Amino acid sequence: MACETSEEDIVSEYLVQNPQLAQWVDTLRTYCESNKQWAARREFILRNMEASSYTTTLELGVPSSSNLDKLLSLSMVWANHVFLGCSYSQAVMDRIKEMGEGIVVTDAPVRKTTKDGILARGKRTEGGADGAVKRARCGAPWPASQKSGPRPQAPAEHQPFFNRLYKAVAWKLVSAGGFGPNLDHFEILCSCVESCKETLTSVFVPLKDIDGLPAGRTQKEGHVCEIRCQTVYMGTGYGRDEAAARAMASKEALKVFQGRKVSVKICRRRFKGRDVEDLMLLDEQPRSQGSPPALSYPFEAEQQEDASS
Repeated sequence: MACETSEEDIVSEYLVQNPQLAQWVDTLRTYCESNKQWAARREFILRNMEASSYTTTLELGVPSSSNLDKLLSLSMVWANHVFLGCSYSQAVMDRIKEMGEGIVVTDAPVRKTTKDGILARGKRTEGGADGAVKRARCGAPWPASQKSGPRPQAPAEHQPFFNRLYKAVAWKLVSAGGFGPNLDHFEILCSCVESCKETLTSVFVPLKDIDGLPAGRTQKEGHVCEIRCQTVYMGTGYGRDEAAARAMASKEALKVFQGRKVSVKICRRRFKGRDVEDLMLLDEQPRSQGSPPALSYPFEAEQQEDASS
């Protein structure tokens, strides 16, 4: 009887036959992806790479196309949907489902969201392709007896990306005439992150649902926004609506890039009334006050993913 060949075996065999392509595609893996997540997203990229709308030539096994960045963004959107339960606009969902048809992901996590992608607790996130599609993520409970948090080597793994982002932000601010209050801080930050082949994640929570706010933040109207990239915390902002909160969070994030360098460090923060270790992007300035409480904590879900893979 003939032996069945899995999709993963077919992809591996294809890459063995195309070593230059294999070398190139492995450069697209992010630090956050487990082996299971990367194998699935790699297959998504390879299946769609040679479509006429994404690539026109192949030189030394490396695709050359003005639309390649769009394909990579869609691959992240698809992976976010499959592994993190993220929800996007119907047009985007239809697109990634069509592009991912035939890809089999074994034991993919199953999560539920409420209507319109808004969680029952009132928290939702925003990110993905073009920085404008909306998604929601439900994190599973994490037993207190089990250790959660970033890995000790995580700062060193993330630092090269944020060194590149530091340079991108510096050039962007120079072209904009320098850092100032009249800039579109979110647009600047988002475009710089996308130029480094990543996306921002913005978490929104109604102000009335936040415990442990800084002194003076006693009003109940408005929203709080937390911005992360590659799971690293960058800034928090408060505003009368989500757009205003995101703009303020982006401004706070850009302030970190005003020094001579930025550093990714593991720091203690408050999350849901408990102290946790979080990844934060910091400058060289000493801080007399602690950081705002965390609105999200991606490391619990990440470690569950690693344990199940």
